[in-house]
Amino acid sequence: MNKGHMQRAASGSSSNTWATKLHRVRALVVKETRQVVRDPSSIAIGVVLPLILILLFGYGLSLDVKNVPIALVIEYPGPEAIELAAGFQLSPYFHPTLTRSMPSAQDLLLEHQVDGIVRIPADFSRRVGAGDAGVQLIVHGGDANRARIIEGYVQGVVGAWSARLAAQGRPGQLQPVNVLSRLWFNEANDSSYFLVPGLIVLVMTLIGALLTAMVMAREWERGTLESLLVTPVRSEEILLGKTLPYFALALVGFLLCVLSAKFLFHVPLRGSIWVLFGDSMLYVLVALGIGLLISSWVKNQFVASQLTMLATFMPAFMLSGFLFDLRSMPTWVRLITYALPARYYVALLQSVFLAGNVWSVIVPNTLVLVAMVAMLAFASRLVMHKTLE
Repeated sequence: MNKGHMQRAASGSSSNTWATKLHRVRALVVKETRQVVRDPSSIAIGVVLPLILILLFGYGLSLDVKNVPIALVIEYPGPEAIELAAGFQLSPYFHPTLTRSMPSAQDLLLEHQVDGIVRIPADFSRRVGAGDAGVQLIVHGGDANRARIIEGYVQGVVGAWSARLAAQGRPGQLQPVNVLSRLWFNEANDSSYFLVPGLIVLVMTLIGALLTAMVMAREWERGTLESLLVTPVRSEEILLGKTLPYFALALVGFLLCVLSAKFLFHVPLRGSIWVLFGDSMLYVLVALGIGLLISSWVKNQFVASQLTMLATFMPAFMLSGFLFDLRSMPTWVRLITYALPARYYVALLQSVFLAGNVWSVIVPNTLVLVAMVAMLAFASRLVMHKTLE
């Protein structure tokens, strides 16, 4: 009888303990939520900043090359030369400046007023009749990638002109093999399809890590966290109470980013919205964990913000695959990227948005994010536990 009474008492004590913990966590969440609502900077970072970044980067950052300024040198205005020049003038990829001499075109290139020179020689019409006509191309090589793109565009214009000649039964430079190409996952050939999902990574990184790092460090500076530490509240309850409001705020920023991607930039969402939402929640937790870890260790707002930018935002921008292909990087740099959560989130977003539910991509990257959430939670709890002591 006494044994049963003791078991019931222990059970009641355990349930009471859990109820007490939930009550304390709820009180911390309410307190932190009120602080977020009263703090204009938190609202600005969580709501206004995502809109500014998505609009600024989405409209201002583009890998497409259009309206390329070129100098078009027509040494003799024969009918074939005029027809080829019209191909450049009507193309949306070029903004030609007509000239009759190479020296003036070279001056434009040296002054960087044009990115290239297309020279149609004086004997162009005669050589077209003989079937061995050629066009000279000089491209400014300061930006090697842009130079290769311009070279491809020029070849495309000349190839289209040669195809028209062949269709009319006239000699030209048509290649014996035609290449029939098709773009998968980006039929519009628009770089925003590639860039906008990466922008979501930057926004989520900035909101999650910077907000938590700043707020924890600010409380250390003001001494409000020390007064909280002397209460019966446990360290994991403090971490949970600090995380939940900013987790909700980060999801608001995520929702704004997805709506902007869909309705402003018309990026298709071919995968499951639930997969996208679940993986985004995991990444937000990773970003929050990094912010908590940094602020619990540093305890200074300025140093915490600088470390957060250095440890999260810059790697997400440069080493996540958002802008630069990871396979083209040196081996030692690629090895570093495996430790960055942004690498896995970028792969997930680009797959879900453009290709759909490719589980061979989704499952391993999701598992890595889950492992990172667990490790960061343990590390944050460890650092906070040491602080309490």
